[in-house]
Amino acid sequence: MNTTPLEGLIGMLFVLGILVLLVLPSAFGIVRDRRIDRQLREAEQAPRQDRGAAQKSSSRSTVPSTATWYAEGRRSKKLVSS
Repeated sequence: MNTTPLEGLIGMLFVLGILVLLVLPSAFGIVRDRRIDRQLREAEQAPRQDRGAAQKSSSRSTVPSTATWYAEGRRSKKLVSS
């Protein structure tokens, strides 16, 4: 009994399996990029009114945090000392 054809078949399947494992990540990346491109095109075509309503700021005035006041004080001291 000669096992050469069976070994050839196993070798060929092994090589094809390795090829699939190497190509699969790039195929997923291409699919992901196309999905993102499609979403960007859809977002560009959306009416401006819908986007403006989604980004409406609140009418309430904002108060700077303590960290902001501290940073502003340090900046002004740095400018005076230099």
